[in-house]
Amino acid sequence: MDEARLNDFMGKLVNDMGGAAMLANVILGEELGLYRAMADSQPITPEALAEKTGCNTRLLREWLSAHAASGYMEHRDGQFSLPEEQALALANEDSPVYVAGGIGVVASFFHDKDKLVNAMRGNGALAWGDHHPCMFSGTERFFRPGYKAHLTAEWLPALEGVVAKLEAGAKVADIGCGHGASTVIMAQAFPNSRFVGFDYHAPSVTVATQRAEEGGVHGRARFFQGTAKSFPGDDYDLVCYFDCLHDMGDPVGAARHAYESLKPDGTVLLVEPFANDSLDDNITPVGRLFYAASTFICTPNSLSQEVGLGLGAQAGEARLRKVFTEAGFKTFRRATETPFNLILEARK
Repeated sequence: MDEARLNDFMGKLVNDMGGAAMLANVILGEELGLYRAMADSQPITPEALAEKTGCNTRLLREWLSAHAASGYMEHRDGQFSLPEEQALALANEDSPVYVAGGIGVVASFFHDKDKLVNAMRGNGALAWGDHHPCMFSGTERFFRPGYKAHLTAEWLPALEGVVAKLEAGAKVADIGCGHGASTVIMAQAFPNSRFVGFDYHAPSVTVATQRAEEGGVHGRARFFQGTAKSFPGDDYDLVCYFDCLHDMGDPVGAARHAYESLKPDGTVLLVEPFANDSLDDNITPVGRLFYAASTFICTPNSLSQEVGLGLGAQAGEARLRKVFTEAGFKTFRRATETPFNLILEARK
């Protein structure tokens, strides 16, 4: 046994245990409004924060101390402050790097642990709709900041001729729309176009409809329950998949239905988790996050459906290209990328 190697691994494991415990504390702070109360980055005592938020002083002192020990906050002379950079990630929901709301996804892993044990010992299946409710709200809040920052400013302009169509008035299908974050963002940006979101999870369709009303686009963004292989229409200018195609049991069948539903000059926008084409090239912090999430969410959902291809969240561009080639598309390219996403374009 290599004792130094053992000590290194134990250090990693303790660090991960602390990180997992801190994520629970982040969820706590987000729900209680503690980060928002400290968003001005001014030093504050536990007593003053308790008065400001109505929370227990002693528990706040422990919570604040955990943040200081983790490097999430600064501490000096009994006062704690949330630096501006951390506030962007933890307190400001309009920030493109806001993550606090999306950590509910990780909470669902623990809620759903017993279901995954059964899946592991069985056929691997766990359907999306069978997760804890915090999965659905957490997914919306995890992806929405990135969509707000990049979708209309970078991703759509990277597609050939799509923005001009949207400005003039296009028909768009958003497949696997979830709570409708991507659909609403596009509808707000392109008032001359019509948007239809489809999701097989009925409760998500209900929430998406509410989001459209709240966003002032209910007349142009509508939501319906439907599957990726059966949604209606054959005259779409744009069909979108936002971080969902790899979760589907039959992504080839879904892509083939998109092919049949597009106008002759139509486009597919495929947004997928960033991945290289081999495991060795995905041994990164981002790859680590997505493989872990795929174990609990993406792959079990695919295995719960017909075909059960099980692409997983780290499918990579080459494997996704094969899906769309099999579906009949002649053109498939990487339009752009971010550290967290591949933005891919498919055309007939």
